[in-house]
Amino acid sequence: MVCSVTSLGLRGVAGYPVAAECALSGGLPAFDVVGLPDAAVKEARERVRSAVKSSGFEFPVSRITVNLAPADQRKGGTVYDLPILVGILCAGGQMSLKNEENSAFLGELSLDGRLRPVSGVLPMALAAERAGVRRLFVPADNAPEATLAQGLEVLPVRTVEELARHLSGERPIAPAPAWQGGPPPVQGPDFSEVKGQEQAKRALEIAAAGGHHVLMSGSPGSGKSMMAKRLPGILPDMTRAEALACTEIYSVMGLTTRERPMVRRRPFRSPHHTISAAGMTGGGPVPRPGEISLAHNGVLFLDELPEFHADVLEALRQPLEDGQTQISRVSGSVTYPSRFMLVCAMNPCKCGWYGHPSGRCTCTPQAVRRYLSRLSGPMLDRIDICVDVPSLDYEELSGGGAPAEGSEAIRARVNAARALQTARYGPEGPACNAQMGPKELREYCKLDEACRRLIRGAYDRLGLTARGYDRILRVARTIADLDGAEAIEAHHLAEALQYRPPEHLRA
Repeated sequence: MVCSVTSLGLRGVAGYPVAAECALSGGLPAFDVVGLPDAAVKEARERVRSAVKSSGFEFPVSRITVNLAPADQRKGGTVYDLPILVGILCAGGQMSLKNEENSAFLGELSLDGRLRPVSGVLPMALAAERAGVRRLFVPADNAPEATLAQGLEVLPVRTVEELARHLSGERPIAPAPAWQGGPPPVQGPDFSEVKGQEQAKRALEIAAAGGHHVLMSGSPGSGKSMMAKRLPGILPDMTRAEALACTEIYSVMGLTTRERPMVRRRPFRSPHHTISAAGMTGGGPVPRPGEISLAHNGVLFLDELPEFHADVLEALRQPLEDGQTQISRVSGSVTYPSRFMLVCAMNPCKCGWYGHPSGRCTCTPQAVRRYLSRLSGPMLDRIDICVDVPSLDYEELSGGGAPAEGSEAIRARVNAARALQTARYGPEGPACNAQMGPKELREYCKLDEACRRLIRGAYDRLGLTARGYDRILRVARTIADLDGAEAIEAHHLAEALQYRPPEHLRA
């Protein structure tokens, strides 16, 4: 007898339907799993065998063949344990799915018949909903995450015995309630703790309002890392669509929990400068998302930027433009979302004190040029805002003067600017000014004669490229939005021009 049980699989960060076809036939007892299974799927044979016996059922003494279709897609993980067990018991007549025609099953089995949580439940639940599945059986710890896929009836299963009673009608399992998270969590440390650095704060406000990439350069201890860690606190709240996109990635990586099944704060990722290109962009024998995908819809902070390996920095160039990363291997290709704000911090030289009034820099001009040459021109051209972060003097550091502005006030201005952008572009357009394409640039970044004269003179003087020119217009549009202005004015464009990379970085 053959029984087919609907389950789900993962390809990258997207789910797809999988049919676990189980057949019992005569011959010497054997248990084979086909359909391009990896080692974890093959080991399901022993977990299923033990769970069946521990749950009070008889394991069939016959030839068992399990096919995971589509058979040309590689299957991985422990998610197929439960559908294989259900298929075998149904094929042997010990269970029945006559009332579960539009149901799907997934979960890992322990040897005593309990269900353990698995990774990637949200993208698989969303795929089940698209495939017409109406009822999804998942481990109890995964149920809150699965309910985020609205339109599905999620049944939390704790043990095989509990599932058997439900399928027989003896004791139905109550559907899991939709997860309610309450108010969004507080966004970390506050800008009121940062003394001085008004120009850098202004640059970060513009970056947050338009989703622009930022490079901060300054001597050690000037507050670059401190301000970068406070940037998520002034970013607008994520929409539900953005939160689900982030949660899919974190779910695949196993970073969600029963208590926190949904990513609700914009991610802030700060990898060490020793990270490899595969760790940054994703990859491996079985491709997995990298740091830039974990920073999707959030912030990727690269401290000590010139210390990163050249291949790591150059690997960022395409994702910065396209908002996604494509990983190609012999076994196939996967695409990961990776639209993030890049925030970088660096010292002006190897010792960190080049240009400091104290004159303590010990680097030769050749050493300074060699240090800065680690940043390629194409990489710098993709950064919208460059700002110098000077050392604080004693009066600023000792606490004199008015208290610093807090994150809440800055965030209110950022939200107002983002609201203008949302109304301007509509639900199908760019999410922020940094994502404007050529069509939006022509329509919303028109310049009057005074602005054209200003940027015409700066074009040759700054050695702008076409990409750099477009980025200046995007930043100027954001500055105008913060002012509530309908059109870009000359002072908006002048401020945007001052954020281009300084001469010593472009040399």
